[in-house]
Amino acid sequence: MTLKIVVPHLPESVSDATLIAWHKKVGDTVLKNDSLVDLETDKVTLEVVAPESGILREILKTDGAIVTSGDVLAMFEVQKIDIKTPKISEDSDDFDNPLTPSIRRLLREYDLNAAEIIGTGKDGRLTKADVLDVVNQRALQEAEVILPVVAPVVAEPLKELEPTTPAVNLRPEQRVPMTRLRAKVAERLLQAQQNAAMLTTFNEVNMQNVMDLRNQYKTRFEQKHSVKLGFMSFFVKASIEALKRFPIINASIDDNDIIYHGYYDIGIAVSTEKGLIVPVLRDADQLDFAGIEQSIVEFGEKTRSGRLSYDDLKGGTFTITNGGVFGSMLSTPILNPPQSAILGMHAIKERAVVENGQIVIRPIMYLALSYDHRLVDGRDAVQFLVTIKECLESPAHLLLNI
Repeated sequence: MTLKIVVPHLPESVSDATLIAWHKKVGDTVLKNDSLVDLETDKVTLEVVAPESGILREILKTDGAIVTSGDVLAMFEVQKIDIKTPKISEDSDDFDNPLTPSIRRLLREYDLNAAEIIGTGKDGRLTKADVLDVVNQRALQEAEVILPVVAPVVAEPLKELEPTTPAVNLRPEQRVPMTRLRAKVAERLLQAQQNAAMLTTFNEVNMQNVMDLRNQYKTRFEQKHSVKLGFMSFFVKASIEALKRFPIINASIDDNDIIYHGYYDIGIAVSTEKGLIVPVLRDADQLDFAGIEQSIVEFGEKTRSGRLSYDDLKGGTFTITNGGVFGSMLSTPILNPPQSAILGMHAIKERAVVENGQIVIRPIMYLALSYDHRLVDGRDAVQFLVTIKECLESPAHLLLNI
């Protein structure tokens, strides 16, 4: 039986995709769920797998081709394949640590042994990022910078040395095309600056009480919920409380209308090697601290393993971005259209502050709220940020819902 390998359905917001690379050649024997080809859109990379075991008979779209939903990529002949015991350990089925088709492909391609790679996924599972890290480290070790060997010049008496010409050009350049994701990020950032009256207000928050609370309960929290208690859950909860008090910041503009969203879908900006993506916590107001932390961990695992879906990225009414993980002290985050505001977190630093007339050292974080001034007045923006500050400096507000 012959099957058509087609481009999977793309959402309405995604018009086409670019075929990045085929992982199989014509005539190759393929097992069910083996990775056939990768497609890159402006949001995520899609992996097209074999629907059954068989032979790849014909490739109709080559690397670099622009394809749309339903386009035929290849012709595939279904056959029964005798599965022999693999000779290398990375292809063995370890039920305690299952490997995805994309990870198996990378292991075979770079001749790696899964047992020799430390997994960082849930329960120590191996992720695509773990394998790529090993590949990159190997490449760095093998790549040697060869500099010209210049013999020492000995000046002879009463003779003038002639000027020498550099043997090689030590100013290399490399031109590479933008990925679709990077190009889309650039387009949206430019759109945000051109189409919104963007303004930013700043404040600072004393993180002492949050840190004390976290240190006091983080062990019990992790034992009960099997996830670490981070700072992001506090910021998500504080943002939701502020959004409830100032619903205009949870709204968006649609032509001449204002849309007030009666739900709280919080985008969490995540930096990847290809660019910035923003997976969304749906109905975040209905999640407790453990639910928020577990969702963030799942997003991280999906991002590293390339399993992030369109549904994970759709919508969002408010965004939080954390430049502090990279050491940023202060920055101006750019809006994520059509949202009306974005909260920027930064690095926590010990600073001298005045409390009750005394100079004391406290862990301080600078906060930045960028907002669309067409929709949000400065007063609402400032009070919104003050609300977040109050919730974080007195986390009992979040826990007791007062």
